[in-house]
Amino acid sequence: MSTMNDLHLSTERREVFVGGQWVPTRSTRTLTVTDPSRETRAGSALEATPEDMDSAVAAARKAFDRGPWPRLSPEERVEYLDRMADEIDRRSPELTELTIMERGVPRTQAPGYATMAATTLREVAKLARSFPFLESRHRLDGGVSRVAREPAGVAVGVAPWNGPLPTAAMKLGPALAAGCTFVLKPSPTTPLATYVLGDIAQEIGLPEGVLNIVVADREVSEHLVANRDVDKITFTGSSATGKRILAVCADRVGRVTLELGGKSAVIVLDDADLDATLPALVQGGVRSTGQACWANTRMLVPAARQSEIVEAVAEHYRAIKVGDAHDEATEMGPIAFEAQLRKVERYIEIGKSEGARLVTGGRRPEGLDRGWFIEPTLFDQVDNGMRIAREEIFGPVVSVIAYASIEDAVEIANDSSYGLGGGIITSDPERGYAVARKLRTGMVGINGMYLDPGVPFGGFKESGLGRENGTEGLLSFTETKAISFPAGAGG
Repeated sequence: MSTMNDLHLSTERREVFVGGQWVPTRSTRTLTVTDPSRETRAGSALEATPEDMDSAVAAARKAFDRGPWPRLSPEERVEYLDRMADEIDRRSPELTELTIMERGVPRTQAPGYATMAATTLREVAKLARSFPFLESRHRLDGGVSRVAREPAGVAVGVAPWNGPLPTAAMKLGPALAAGCTFVLKPSPTTPLATYVLGDIAQEIGLPEGVLNIVVADREVSEHLVANRDVDKITFTGSSATGKRILAVCADRVGRVTLELGGKSAVIVLDDADLDATLPALVQGGVRSTGQACWANTRMLVPAARQSEIVEAVAEHYRAIKVGDAHDEATEMGPIAFEAQLRKVERYIEIGKSEGARLVTGGRRPEGLDRGWFIEPTLFDQVDNGMRIAREEIFGPVVSVIAYASIEDAVEIANDSSYGLGGGIITSDPERGYAVARKLRTGMVGINGMYLDPGVPFGGFKESGLGRENGTEGLLSFTETKAISFPAGAGG
């Protein structure tokens, strides 16, 4: 088993990855990465300049227009994805440490980030080997048309700070499998693990220009999104930023996939067996310290069982071990950066002022004087019109809302500008399925949330446009072309 002393951690990134090479940037602005558990320096990256962004797009454009990548067979392309996944597995100890240091994921959970990235790439490779990139269709006039699904072109992937490596893989994998070339823009808060993908691209001999990596804050990143040589944007982040990307791309009718915010509801049905389903119920709102777009932060419970459920959930929250992400005993780590912690704290105060009852949490845990920590927080007696029930907090803050009937629960769950995730807790999965079909949301888990690279991921309403993962994710990086033959010709 590797130890910290055995690992070579690339924590000081002074270059950008363009055209298959690490190249100097003319930037003088350092983006400091801070360990959220200890408030100490974890590393840094130099912010890319607008000129660096243009160079990255130009390299991707050249690789798409004149390079071999789009002209390789799908089988040849996905061999690189399998090799990239193998390298991620090999570097898992390194990626785990970087994930702990820059994101604050507990040590027992951090290896899962690299595993999910590798699994996603392999699943895309498997899917692409049988994907109908070309098919024939018979027309009403007796002729034949061939329908080709061709690569969309130069794609830009904007990855978030909360799941940088798995989300990058979710975007990069299908783009490369489809034949696109790619510019990856990690979050300036958590760029270190994602930058390792550039090292891996060199290691596996990925053709130059197929993958480019540049990190920047919002202003410089908008320059990248606005580049008219970019054919496709795939973005994960806030709804406000997603709307801005739509506006920037509208002038050129740029293709866009947006995976945005959420305020998901989990509905506890009256037949729920709490002994069997409590772990799934409580983790839906506080997993990843609540920093997940799909988190079930509205807990809808039958009024007749409200006190029972609130007491059980509160007891579980109080038992969660919050602490330093480096510590193997830690079950829940810190908020990823200070500004986000302050936002969470403000919402807790808003909840109190709105009249919700703070059952447990809401404070810095005792004994943790350093780091950006907050206790798992549960509010009861919440009305769905309160801000804590309507606005995305992105922290471990869950609101309990009582309902009178299943119809009432569905109405409350759907009364949101978001529609990303959701859940049903029940002893009868088929009954849960019937309720799930009534929810206006992109994903519903029965007695748990099941995120899988083969299953589409995305939302309704202000939670986004399009889908990632599965066949739907691969389709999003293609353009469809119909080539028609006269009757009696073609096949």
